[in-house]
Amino acid sequence: MAFLGTAVSRVLRSRAPLPPLCRAATRTYCAPSSSPPSLSGEQQTSTKSVPYQEQQTSTKSVPYQKTLKVEEGGSGGPTKPLPCAADAVVIGGGSLGCQTVYHLAKMGMTNVVLLERDRLTAGTTWHTAGLLWQLRPSDTEVELLAHTRNVISRDLQQETGLETGWIQNGGLFIASNKQRLDEYKRLMSLGKVYGIESYVLSPGETKDLYPLMNVDDLYGTLYVPKDGTMDPAGTCTTLARAASARGATVIENCPVTGIQVGSDDLGVSRVRAVETPFGTIQTPCVVNCAGVWATKLGDMAGVKVPLIAMHHAYVVTERIEGIQNMPNVRDHDASVYLRLQGDALSVGGYEQNPIFWDQVCDKFAFGLFDLDWDVFMQHIEGAINRVPALEQTGIKSTVCGPESFTADHKPLMGEAPEVRGFFLGCGFNSAGMMLGGGCGRELAHWIIHGRQRDMYGYDIRRFHHSLTNNNRWIRERSHESYAKNFVVFPFDEPLASRNMRTDPFHQVLQAQGCVFQERHGWERPGWFNRDGPAPVLDYDYYGAYDLPRNTNYKYNQLLGKEYTFDYPPHHDVIKDECLTCRNSVAVFNMSYFGKFFLTGPDAKKAADWLFTADVNKAPGSTVYTCMLNKKGGAEADLTVSRLEPGPSHLPLAPESNGDAYYLAIGGGVAQHNWSHIQTVLQDQQLRCTLLDQSEHMGMISIQGPKSRELLQEIVDADLSNEAFPFSTHRVVTAAGHKVRAMRLSFVGELGWELHMPREVCVSVYQAVMAAGAKHGVCNAGYRAIDSLSIEKGYRHWHADLRPDDTPLEAGLAFTCKLKSQIDFLGRRVLESQKAEGLRRRIVCFTIDEKVPMFGLEAIFRNGVPVGHMRRSDYGFAIDKQIGYGYIRHPEGGVVSPDFVRSGEFSVERMGVRYRATAHLKSPFDPQNKRVKGIYPTPQEQLHTASV
Repeated sequence: MAFLGTAVSRVLRSRAPLPPLCRAATRTYCAPSSSPPSLSGEQQTSTKSVPYQEQQTSTKSVPYQKTLKVEEGGSGGPTKPLPCAADAVVIGGGSLGCQTVYHLAKMGMTNVVLLERDRLTAGTTWHTAGLLWQLRPSDTEVELLAHTRNVISRDLQQETGLETGWIQNGGLFIASNKQRLDEYKRLMSLGKVYGIESYVLSPGETKDLYPLMNVDDLYGTLYVPKDGTMDPAGTCTTLARAASARGATVIENCPVTGIQVGSDDLGVSRVRAVETPFGTIQTPCVVNCAGVWATKLGDMAGVKVPLIAMHHAYVVTERIEGIQNMPNVRDHDASVYLRLQGDALSVGGYEQNPIFWDQVCDKFAFGLFDLDWDVFMQHIEGAINRVPALEQTGIKSTVCGPESFTADHKPLMGEAPEVRGFFLGCGFNSAGMMLGGGCGRELAHWIIHGRQRDMYGYDIRRFHHSLTNNNRWIRERSHESYAKNFVVFPFDEPLASRNMRTDPFHQVLQAQGCVFQERHGWERPGWFNRDGPAPVLDYDYYGAYDLPRNTNYKYNQLLGKEYTFDYPPHHDVIKDECLTCRNSVAVFNMSYFGKFFLTGPDAKKAADWLFTADVNKAPGSTVYTCMLNKKGGAEADLTVSRLEPGPSHLPLAPESNGDAYYLAIGGGVAQHNWSHIQTVLQDQQLRCTLLDQSEHMGMISIQGPKSRELLQEIVDADLSNEAFPFSTHRVVTAAGHKVRAMRLSFVGELGWELHMPREVCVSVYQAVMAAGAKHGVCNAGYRAIDSLSIEKGYRHWHADLRPDDTPLEAGLAFTCKLKSQIDFLGRRVLESQKAEGLRRRIVCFTIDEKVPMFGLEAIFRNGVPVGHMRRSDYGFAIDKQIGYGYIRHPEGGVVSPDFVRSGEFSVERMGVRYRATAHLKSPFDPQNKRVKGIYPTPQEQLHTASV
C-alpha cells in the first residue's frame, strides 16, 4: 500500500525528471503527442515525453455512487433518430448541456435537442469532484449557486422521484492568516442577506467540529452547514430524464461535424443548421456546451472561444477512521481541497505549474491521464498539514482528467458577437457542476427571453475581440487565473499578458510613477507612486516550468502590499490626488474609453430607440444617457454628442450628410456596448454604420476649480459659462492641435475632456501640465476617480448600475425621456415600474467610523437585512466612508423615499455592524454647483468648516 507521506516521495526519487508542461503520458482513446508543447504552444521535436515507471491501475476509481462509464465509448450510432429541425440544439452532454436542455424544456422550449458525441458526462463532467460551496465574493454567483443547490437537492427529486446523489455534509473554509479570515467574515455578512447559514469558528471550535484537523496554524474557519457534494452521473441522468419528460430529445453517440452559418438580408451571420454523420438538423440556435472541445466547435461556425485545456487532478485515499460525516474542506492558502468520500477523502487543488493539454483529442471519452506526482505533490503537503492522519493513509486511486480554463477563471456564456444564434455555455474552470444549475437557467432564459440578470462577468462580450484569438493572452491569463484562483483582494491586478493595448500617454506617465491597472486589455492609470516608475514586466509564470522569476519586481511588490481588506498602504497617495482635484486641478488619462461614431440613413431612428435620453438636440450638445435591454435594465451608461454634418476629418469627425453621433463609453465595457448596439441595430433592421476610433484617439480629462484657468492658456476658445456651457462640445485648437473639447465631469468638478488624434496626445498633455504647474496640477488615476465619483454619487456601470437595474431604481430617471412621446427600448417597463412604485431603490450610505468597505457589506434596516453594498470607497472631501446599495422592503412592498427616511440603518462589515446614515442624494455638492463652475468663496468655506 502506498502512503501519502512516504510512498509518494520514494516514487519521486526513483523517477527521471520529466520535461515541463507535458510531464505525463496520457491514457486515452487517442494517441498522445510524441513531443511536448512549448510555452508558446508550438511543438518541440527534440524532447520526448517520458512515461511513468510506476503505472496506476488500469481502471480509475471515481468517487461516485453511480457512473456512466462504458467500454470504448458507445455503440456505433445515435441512440435516437435525429429530427429534421429544432428550435435549439445543445451540443455537449455534460453538466452545462444537461442543465441547459432541462431549463429550456422547463421554460417551454420543448422542441430542443441535446447532442452528445459519446455518452452523457463522457468528456470532463464524469470525473469532476462535485463540490458545492454556497458563498462566493459575488452576489450574482451566490444566487447562481443557490439555484444549483435547489435543483440538485430538491427540484429534480420532486419532478422525477429519482435521487441525484446530493450529500449535505457542510463546508469548511480554512483561514491561516488574518487577511483570509477577513475575507471569510465578509462572506458571512453577505450570506445573511441571502439567508445562508454560516459561522466563523475559532481554532478550538473548528477542532471540535473536525477532530482530525490540525488547527495549530489557524486564525479561524468559516463553516457553512448546508454546503455539500454532488454526483455528476446521477445528476446528469436525472436532468436528462426530466428534460425528456417535458418533450426535449437527448441523443447520445452523435458527434457534430459542422455548423451551417448563413447571412441574412442585412449581411448578418446567423446559425442555420447542425451537421452530424447521421443527418442535419435545421435550427436557428446552437448552444456550445462542449467543454474542453468548445474551441473546435466554435471554429466550425467562425466563433472564437477563448479557453484552454489543462490537466486537473485529485487522489482518493483509503479508509480514514473518524472521517465519516465530516464537512468538505477548502484551504485557500494551501490551494487544496479535501472532499469527503464516505469513509475516505478526495484530495485536490490548484497548482502553480498545471499541465496544458495542447493537442485536444476528438475521441477522448471517459479517459484519464496518468497523474504527474511532480506537479501534484504540493497538494499532498498541504493536505497532510491540515489533516495529519493522511500521512499514514493509503492512496486508493488517482483521477487526472482534462478541464477547460479561461483568462479570468469565469465561464464563457451568452450569444457570440460573430454569429447570431450561436450561444456559449462553456469554460467553467472545473466548476461546471457547482454553477451548472444557475448558469443553465440563465442561459435558457437568455436564449428564449433575453438576459435575465447581471451576467456580464460571464458574458463572452466582456473580452475585447482583439484578445479572444490571441494565443499568448489566453495561455498566460488562464495560467495565472488558475494559479491565483484563491486570491480575491479588491485591488489585485493580473501580471500575465500585460501591455497588450497601450495609449499614447503610457510611456510618459510610467516615467512619472504611474501604477497601471488592466482593463479590457488596456493599461490605464491606477495611481501614481511617489517612489518612481514601476513598470509591468513580461509574465514569468510565477517561476513555473523552470522559467526564471522576475526579480526586484517593483510593480508586483506594490500589488502585494495591497493584499488586505484594510485601507491600502497607498491610501494617502490617493487622498492627495483626490483633494488636489477638489481644491485645484488634476489631469486624468481616460484614453482607454471606447470612442464610436454612429452614422447612416437611420442614425436618428437608432439614437431615439437606443438611448434613454433625448440626444437629438442641437449639434454641439452632449448628453449623459443609458442604453437599456427590453426588460428595462441598464446595458450601459455613456455620453452621446450630436455632430454637425460634413466631410470626414477622422478621427475627430466622420463623414456625414445627415445625423451623426459621437459615443464615449467606459473602456472596460466597450466590447459589450459595441455588441449591444450592433444587436439592436440588427434586430430593428436599421441602416447605420458604427465606426470604432478607440485605438486612434486619446483622451485626457482636466478637472477641478482651476481647470478653466489652466485650459484657457492653451485653448483658442472662450471657456466661460456663457460661451461654453456644461454638457456641450466643440472642436478647438489646443497647443496648436485640433481637439474635440467636451465640458463634462465624472468627478463632480468644473472640467473638460480633450479628445484628440493619437499623434498629438503627448504634445497637448505636456502643454496642459506646463500651464498647470503654477496651480499645483497633478496626475491622478482611476483609484482617485473611484473615490471622487462615489462621493458625488455618479454611477459605475457593472458596480452600482447593472443590466438588472433600471434607471428608475438607480436614481437615473433624469436620463429617461419619459415625458416625451419618443419611444425607446425598455420604455414600457419603466412606465409600468413608475406607475406601480419601486420595489427596490439605490441608497447612499455614509459611515462615521473610519472602517474600510469595498462592497458586498450587508445593509440592515431596523435590524432586518434589506440589501447589500454594491460599491464603497472613502470620500476624502467629506472625510467619511461612503457606499451605495440597493435595498428592498422586507415584506415585498414599495421602497418609497419615506421608507428610506423612516428607517434606522446599519451596515455589517466582517460580522460587525456600524451605524449608517441613509441619503437619497449625494451628501457632496447636492445642488450640483461645482460642475457649473460655482464654488464657495473663502468666507463661505470658512463658515462651512466652522458649522
